[in-house]
Amino acid sequence: MLTRTGGGFGALALAHLFARDGLLADAPRPELNGGLHHPAKVRRVIQLFMNGGASQMDTFDYKPELERRHGEQVDFGIKAAATSTPGAVMKSPFEWQQHGQSGRWVTSVFPRIAEQVDSLAFLMAMTSQTNVHGPASYLQNTGFLAPGFPCMGAWLSYGLGRMTDELPTFVVIPDPRGLPYNNAGNFSAGFLPAAHNATIIRPAAPAPVAYLDPPTVAGITPESESAGLSLLAELNREHLAGHPGDSRLSARMEAFELAARLQTSAPAALDLSRETAETQALYGLDDPHSGPFAKNCLIARRLIERDVRFVQLWSGTSGASKNWDNHTDIINELPFIAGMVDRPIAGLLVDLQERGLLEDTLVIWTSEFGRMPFTQGATGRDHNGGTFVTWLAGAGVRAGASYGASDEFSYKAAEKPTPVWDLHATVLHLLGIDHTRLTFRHNGIDRRLTDVHGHVIHDVLA
Repeated sequence: MLTRTGGGFGALALAHLFARDGLLADAPRPELNGGLHHPAKVRRVIQLFMNGGASQMDTFDYKPELERRHGEQVDFGIKAAATSTPGAVMKSPFEWQQHGQSGRWVTSVFPRIAEQVDSLAFLMAMTSQTNVHGPASYLQNTGFLAPGFPCMGAWLSYGLGRMTDELPTFVVIPDPRGLPYNNAGNFSAGFLPAAHNATIIRPAAPAPVAYLDPPTVAGITPESESAGLSLLAELNREHLAGHPGDSRLSARMEAFELAARLQTSAPAALDLSRETAETQALYGLDDPHSGPFAKNCLIARRLIERDVRFVQLWSGTSGASKNWDNHTDIINELPFIAGMVDRPIAGLLVDLQERGLLEDTLVIWTSEFGRMPFTQGATGRDHNGGTFVTWLAGAGVRAGASYGASDEFSYKAAEKPTPVWDLHATVLHLLGIDHTRLTFRHNGIDRRLTDVHGHVIHDVLA
């Protein structure tokens, strides 16, 4: 009995080791596309978040009625928008043109992305529950209007784990000019174990990864540093044993261990001199206007090909000037911010395709809400959670598909309204996750990214 029991425990341990190393044919690993609940089509995700509210009727949502009713005062049933009194209906000041075999309408602010429309799937009736930046950003990232909930990247880290020991699982690359609304709250792990927080990389900063390099202090030798780290590890283990319910220390220990590995792996991942001149030009690194965001996009590609699972890139900072938050002068403000991202995003899609990375990588382009069809002031547009546009590209996506539609003014979703929970459920589905089963017990509630909502949008899936 003792022999069989001991052997049984040994077999369990051996099976775990075999499964970890992918040696069991019937034990698929999530990181090898086995999926958590069903076979996955996606291994890695790049999310492009246009912070501030990208105007749908000036980019992808063509509405002839705005052309016909331009300058008229239309009663939309509201006395006030988020920050203004409704003005006259305003047509898009930009030229519209159909592109590709799908005939997708795109304005002149996105000439490069327009060339890629046949590889994209559009969600034309995305909705938000709020017209306020802070809660809307939380909602689109975490599924909740309030702070304190885990974002999608943290949920993926928790549910699927890491694909590499050399780089973080979840990376955020902010706009080179600063953090978005809510600052780092948009990419928090919330109540999940702290190890699932995002690692923030700022490629334009003197130190792209904070505190990555060890300090240079006279008197510290490799031997003394090793001895100090050993003592610190021992003290940490003792503290951890006395506080088993607190994940912060274990997360910090894991972060320090990862940081040590990053000292060799991160410089290589961030070194763009290894890219050809043709690749750098494809992204737009040679253009002073698009160069900073192009650098971020190229680094995102280098990270996902090194098995970082989720990379989130942000365009736009806090404020209504030179951002997507076009309250005062959309004629000049939108081309400025769109010009920063158009060539880099198109280059990213082409590069991923040419390298075969789109076969298991999902790209998401989205915002926290859209803009109003009437004017704010002379040529601005106010916030609008009633409808906006998101598009998907890559693994598992039906290229050229379109789902949902807004009303004749692009004021509200009219057909197949799509809340963020449906988007999240669809992304999780592509990653092999049933969104109703990815849960974490918190304060007596089984929490999930999609709360009590969410339906997979099969119409845009291949």
